[in-house]
Amino acid sequence: MEERIRRYLSLASFVVLLVVFFFSYFKERGKRSFNYSRLIARAAVFGAISTVLYVVPVFNLSLPFFPSFLSLHFDEIPAFIAGYAYGPLTALLVILIKTLIKLPMSSTLGVGELTDFLLSASFVLSATFIYKKKRNFVGVFSGFGISLVIQNIVALLLNIYVMLPFYIAVMGYDESQLLSLCQMANSSVNDLQWSYGLCCVLPFNLFKDACVLVLTFLIYRILHKPLRWDK
Repeated sequence: MEERIRRYLSLASFVVLLVVFFFSYFKERGKRSFNYSRLIARAAVFGAISTVLYVVPVFNLSLPFFPSFLSLHFDEIPAFIAGYAYGPLTALLVILIKTLIKLPMSSTLGVGELTDFLLSASFVLSATFIYKKKRNFVGVFSGFGISLVIQNIVALLLNIYVMLPFYIAVMGYDESQLLSLCQMANSSVNDLQWSYGLCCVLPFNLFKDACVLVLTFLIYRILHKPLRWDK
């Protein structure tokens, strides 16, 4: 019953946010001068799209050769596009919105969502900040490379020293079962620290990040002119 209530609250929050801020976005679209209403409206529109990609199960994919609890999702793409079009602050708000909407449905006392927030922020903000300073292909690809390194370092540290210890100590997950899941996906894993990090977390995040960056580049190339029309 509590799980159902959390889902209804999250869905209601999402619908209200989507309606209100789509209205705000189109209301503010014709105004050229910067204002906070436009900032919030833009962030909310992209935040709503990011939330769908983050929350709806069909957009979360499990991959062979990786543990089932590592899922591929594309909610960072709207944040990237918003950040490239309107700046890092808009990207940060997009990430914050999708995190706040997901919190009522959390099955990890909010720790999983906080971890996802930090991972997305480290990934998106570094790339969009570099692009803001250098708006050309050099800025795009140097931002991609630097953000890839930063995000994977953060992912390794958070997974090894925060997420797995939290699941074991607080959520009551069995350490041997977690290790068995990892070994079923990759026989090279022999512990739940750096072996798990280097054999599972690192290759998974490299693959996921590469997919996100390629899709972001292709989509933004198509949309960048209409998105920046009302800047």
